Amino acid sequence: MPICIECRHPVKTLWREGAGDKAGGHNIRLTVCKNCGRFCDKYVEHDFVVLFIDLVLIKPQVYRHLLHNTLMKDDDEFAPSIIRLGVLLLLFDVYLTWARIERQSVPAADDGDPAALNNNNGSLSRLAQQPIVFQYLFFLLLCTLSTVAFHGSIRFLTSSRYSPLALLNILPQYSRPNSVSTALLVSSSTKLFPILMVIWEYDVPAAARSLGWAVVANNVEALKILLGCSYGVAALLATAGALSRWAMGRAVLWAAGLEGVDSAGESSVAEEGRALGAMLMYARDWAGRLAVG
Repeated sequence: MPICIECRHPVKTLWREGAGDKAGGHNIRLTVCKNCGRFCDKYVEHDFVVLFIDLVLIKPQVYRHLLHNTLMKDDDEFAPSIIRLGVLLLLFDVYLTWARIERQSVPAADDGDPAALNNNNGSLSRLAQQPIVFQYLFFLLLCTLSTVAFHGSIRFLTSSRYSPLALLNILPQYSRPNSVSTALLVSSSTKLFPILMVIWEYDVPAAARSLGWAVVANNVEALKILLGCSYGVAALLATAGALSRWAMGRAVLWAAGLEGVDSAGESSVAEEGRALGAMLMYARDWAGRLAVG
């Protein structure tokens, strides 16, 4: 059953036919929610560009529109558009991971020291000497297994009867695991931003860090809206998924002899923690100044 995206009250219909121009597609009248008095779903009349912008802005209403009123099916099957989005995100992830790992060998190569390159990045240089198809298949396997680990861990924690969160009564068992993956895929749409690398060249590791935080924030919001849980539980789920993705990536790289390579393109945990702390302090100061006037 669809819901009002403003107050989450269940409604029968989101729109009804009016007396407008049917040929021009202007014969739709939005349903007004009896609970809050606002339109049940204003995004029915909005195009994809508006939806994507509001996704980037992490507006809860657009997530409710997509997850509850558009993409979720009664039989918990993936919508065709979600399958296409998942494939697109995977291909972008392959490209970014490949670019980040290749960038790590650039400083050693620029120094003109083949011995250092062979000692520190010997396996990476051997991989680079392989046919391009073999390299692509390797990074495709790496990203596929990492994505499966990410989704699988969160699906287990939310939908399995053996989930520790369910056993401890922290989070009720959710009976629609494919809807969980749908929420994660939709909230990961910001991964498509690196397409701007085609136009502007920028620091890939720095972009990966910024993009990573944006994706995590969207994942947390999507899980909170879908599961009806607190931000703490949603953040716990997103963290568990990120750790599973990292562990799987490290395992694949270790098996390939690339244990010294950083597939995530991130700096140390301590540096990331300091960056997050500085960002939170800046947000607090900005909010304080805004409240003062």
